[in-house]
Amino acid sequence: MKLQGLKNESVIDRLMRLFVAEIFIIGAYFWFGGIWQAVFYVAGIISLITAITGFCALYKLFKIKTLRIESKPLSIYAKVIFVVLFIAIATAGSYYSAFFTKKFFLDDYSQMNNYYKQILFYTGQGKRVEAVDNYNRLVGEYSIFYSKYTTYHPYAIKADQRFNSDLEKISDIIGSLKDNVYTGDLTQSHTSFEAIRPIFQDLLKRNNFSMLAVTLVDFHDAMEKIIASADAKDAKQLLILYPEVDTKLKAVEEVVNDSEIQSIRIRLEEVVELARNGQIDLLSAKASELKSAFVKVYLKRG
Repeated sequence: MKLQGLKNESVIDRLMRLFVAEIFIIGAYFWFGGIWQAVFYVAGIISLITAITGFCALYKLFKIKTLRIESKPLSIYAKVIFVVLFIAIATAGSYYSAFFTKKFFLDDYSQMNNYYKQILFYTGQGKRVEAVDNYNRLVGEYSIFYSKYTTYHPYAIKADQRFNSDLEKISDIIGSLKDNVYTGDLTQSHTSFEAIRPIFQDLLKRNNFSMLAVTLVDFHDAMEKIIASADAKDAKQLLILYPEVDTKLKAVEEVVNDSEIQSIRIRLEEVVELARNGQIDLLSAKASELKSAFVKVYLKRG
């Protein structure tokens, strides 16, 4: 039987399947790893094949047919609109998927890395109780990070053949230091934890993550707390949060301190000054300016 006789999908049906295939394939490539990536690829390929052939086996099984003999072919204008829309979805979907998966990776990295920095500090200070507490937190956060990114590689690290082996090295170092942190020599623990830093730095460097991007993400999380306090007109809480935000912005300024970064600093200090003066009705608008200044920098350089 000729293929024409097997077709059971209308033109609109086939076009919709092309869009679905596009979304599934973009999702598989950028957003998923492991079994879910395979599922999305298979779904995308099936949608693509059925769109190209015009035949759906499930339609055949359930005696469904969207194809109508009297259906008119698409006009040239409709075809042009479809092609433009298809290209736009592919371009925008790929760009924003690459951008946001990179951002989410840095978010996860920064959250885990915060505990790494804390354990470095407390082992260096010889503070056992705080070191143990932050070690346990680091183990938990790193376990989540390790489990996620050894099976899923976002676009930014997709080509890194050494990524998983580096995560394995770090995991081994963290696991081997439990006894030392709990009951052993904290100075030696500090030295051993320092060995993790160059592994992280090399990983970020070879995947073209700038330290500016890392510090911006770290600052962002603290900045959002201040913005939430400003929106709630809670000047007291805002001032309590300020030292943490100030410290994280200083980390950004140590990497780069040009006019765009200085604009973030100016907006932050203006928010804090309003809180100190009790001008709570102006806090939310000024906090919005702070966020806009940050977003301007992050979209260009994050």
